Amino acid sequence: MLKRFPAGGPRGSWPAEEFAQARRLEGQAAEVVMDLTSDAFLVVVWAGELVE
Repeated sequence: MLKRFPAGGPRGSWPAEEFAQARRLEGQAAEVVMDLTSDAFLVVVWAGELVE
C-alpha cells in the first residue's frame, strides 16, 4: 500500500485516483481499492502475482 485516503472526504475517491494516476505516470502499476473495514480508499502497487 502506498497511501490511504478517507472515504468520507468531500471529494470521495478523487484524491486517491489522482495520486494513483501520478504513480502510473511514473511507471508504477498503481491501483485504487476500497478497504471496507477501515472505510478508506487505498492506493496499492501489487508486488507479484496473486496465488489462488
